[in-house]
Amino acid sequence: MTHDRVPATVITGFLGAGKTTLLRHVLESAGGRRIAVIVNEFGAVGIDRETLRACFIPGCADADIVELANGCLCCTVADDFVPTLTALLDRPDPPTHILIETSGLALPKPLLKAFAWPSVRSRVTVDGVIAVVDAPAVAAGRFADDPAAVAAQQRADTAIDHDNPLAEVFDDQVNAADLIVLNKTDLLADGGAAVAAAIAARLPHARILPACEGRIDPAVLLGLAAAAEDDLAARPSHHDALDGAHEHDDFESFVVDLPEIGDPASLLVRLRQAAGFAGVLRIKGFAAVHGKSMRLAVQGVGTRFRQHYDRPWPAEGPRAGHMVVIGQTGLDRAGITRALLG
Repeated sequence: MTHDRVPATVITGFLGAGKTTLLRHVLESAGGRRIAVIVNEFGAVGIDRETLRACFIPGCADADIVELANGCLCCTVADDFVPTLTALLDRPDPPTHILIETSGLALPKPLLKAFAWPSVRSRVTVDGVIAVVDAPAVAAGRFADDPAAVAAQQRADTAIDHDNPLAEVFDDQVNAADLIVLNKTDLLADGGAAVAAAIAARLPHARILPACEGRIDPAVLLGLAAAAEDDLAARPSHHDALDGAHEHDDFESFVVDLPEIGDPASLLVRLRQAAGFAGVLRIKGFAAVHGKSMRLAVQGVGTRFRQHYDRPWPAEGPRAGHMVVIGQTGLDRAGITRALLG
């Protein structure tokens, strides 16, 4: 019976797929639900939590957004996730739904196993797993085992091996999903039809939803009643034999502090130059622009960047800009830092 258990939705997906954007859309369309959010970041600076805090959504308080930055959720369920979940449930006015945004490097299955723990099982159920997929990235042949996609990938860069940890993470995420949100379909001429067909060929029973900016009706995303913690066998993982373990030594992140800038356009040029360095997967952060009272938020995947003014800088304290760079181990930190600072 699940009627007295709080439903939780796990939002997974690779770096930059649009998980935070989708989550924000759900919060904006909550329809009276008391929603709490657990955000798991990769890196030392919590950009995603800051992005959600900047939403100014009525009823969305800072205390409802909890950041776990001590490591990937799939590796720290006992130390971080279960205590955090328990603290949310023990509130005088507990949430009626919990949204969990995993890091782009997380495997969903170890997290799902945690919901079967006796201390959690009687209080929470996994309503559903949502995998957010970057449609243009998959169309370009990244993180897919489809032969046509792999061939395109090899033509673009013969040094990339399709059977690398990134591809395995992608596979584990879509295999665990109850719904696959094919995001950024507006950037593809066919609206993502080819990508959807390729995923459906590999996962015949997958439910795939095209989206732009993660705009999916919460009534579709929430209330799936999947009870995923009881359905682990139907969610295969490359790492089942290892009990969900995986290595994070393949990835690294670092922070570059940015002085106040005068021109966002010149920053965009520097960001794209930095993103061109070998191994860079993701750059995200905030910048202070001279003469602007609002903070400039930046999100980038590969050389695609978006920026907008998201919230006022605090009246007190420094206007501290910074960028988090995430990539494969061995990044040229000095070179990337020089490119970002100009």
